[in-house]
Amino acid sequence: MLQGTSSHVGKTVLVAGLCRLLAQDGFRVAPFKSQNMSLNAHVAPDGGELGWAQAMQAEAAGVPARVEMNPILLKPRADAMSQVVVLGKAIRDMPAREYYHHAARLWPAVRSSYAAIAREADVVVIEGAGSPAEPNLMRRDLANMRVAAMARAPVLLVGDIDRGGVFASLVGTMAILEPPHRRRVAGFVINKFRGDARLLAPALRDLERRAHRPVLGVVPHVHDLSLPEEDSVALDGPSFPPGSEPSSVPTVAIVKLPHIANFTDFAPLESEQGVRVVYAGSSRDLSGAALVVLPGSKDTIADLRWLKSRGLDGALAAHVRRGGALLGICGGYQMLGRMVEDPHGVESGGAEPGLALLPLHTTLEPAKVTQRVKARLLPDGPDFEAYEIHAGTTRVEGDLAPFCVRGGGAPDGAVSADGRVRGTYLHGLLDAGVVRRRVLEWAGALPAAATTARDHRALREAGYDRLAHTLREALDIGAVYRLLGLSGVS
Repeated sequence: MLQGTSSHVGKTVLVAGLCRLLAQDGFRVAPFKSQNMSLNAHVAPDGGELGWAQAMQAEAAGVPARVEMNPILLKPRADAMSQVVVLGKAIRDMPAREYYHHAARLWPAVRSSYAAIAREADVVVIEGAGSPAEPNLMRRDLANMRVAAMARAPVLLVGDIDRGGVFASLVGTMAILEPPHRRRVAGFVINKFRGDARLLAPALRDLERRAHRPVLGVVPHVHDLSLPEEDSVALDGPSFPPGSEPSSVPTVAIVKLPHIANFTDFAPLESEQGVRVVYAGSSRDLSGAALVVLPGSKDTIADLRWLKSRGLDGALAAHVRRGGALLGICGGYQMLGRMVEDPHGVESGGAEPGLALLPLHTTLEPAKVTQRVKARLLPDGPDFEAYEIHAGTTRVEGDLAPFCVRGGGAPDGAVSADGRVRGTYLHGLLDAGVVRRRVLEWAGALPAAATTARDHRALREAGYDRLAHTLREALDIGAVYRLLGLSGVS
């Protein structure tokens, strides 16, 4: 099991890399994370919802994603409120205090899910959540040491050296852990190192002396893996193609909503050669963009009000008047309409006029739509696969062309009469290289020297292989195999 000194130390990517490494060595491997807090979600083949990170890890392992890999998904809607998804189904919104009171009732779902995954795998690679050394959470633990004890799993504690203070955080974590939990820690992994790892030798020896645990590896900072980030902290700042100036390449601006959801949709754009991607929090950030994207949101009405408070509603309308392209996905599609109503209090409640850039009327409803979709981009293709995760129905109040048609012929989304504004409920459509290039071409954001478009799945596959190779070089894989009770690497 990989646990971390804090969130965002790289556990998710390391688990994916270990899954690929073990799969390459011929083992049946599966990921597991009992409790994940993220607004990046995916839809399993059975229609259940799970964290995108576990779907990615399953992809690295070469197995289908299933909800048991992430039995509890928390989708934050406010500072102390989250939607609770259990075994793929949204239960209801809960404040943190109430959620922790439900911990005992949720534990059976964790236990049964792990058992189901373990029955079908030679190795389960488990990811913890946050830090195991939080005194206020230890007694309500659903994600770290309690899971390790259930699975009888040795723990590798991961620290992020790129942040600074990694040795103090590792030693401090060990000091705070209760003795039975401390004994479960089998070693340390230093992650995201930039430079010559040999320079760390004195510090590593000091860490081992203080904590009485071996350092099983120093993993370098690996660039350009084409693997989506899980935490929105990674969205700060623009992304530029290597060797380019911001003014020399077409720009795609993605509005960084306060409750942005499923921003994994845009990892394919960030991997597109010759395209600049900016996460925009102000009208100034939209300057010069050929394409602006309104992404998904966990609180559409609250984010719509935020847009207006920042003057982004006027900036988006001006962008379209100047001939710019505007694409709305899921909650962003809902915002493009005339009105969003929430009569049942599914999110913030109430109603809010939309941006009125498409003749739409959306009503949020308690029933949540989660399904995988095969569709065709209009007017003449291509076909692609995608998925839906949304609450509510949208009525098109006018004779507009749909954005695409599903496999059964049902329309999805809408396109404005002048073609400059488009919206869809479908997540993941940009994964397909041919669809991504079609969207960029429509927006006038296709690079002048565009190369052949690759499906993002192929880029992720190459990223998993690079990551597995890096871990083979950086970790004491023989020690890892011994911890797992496996043979195959000495």
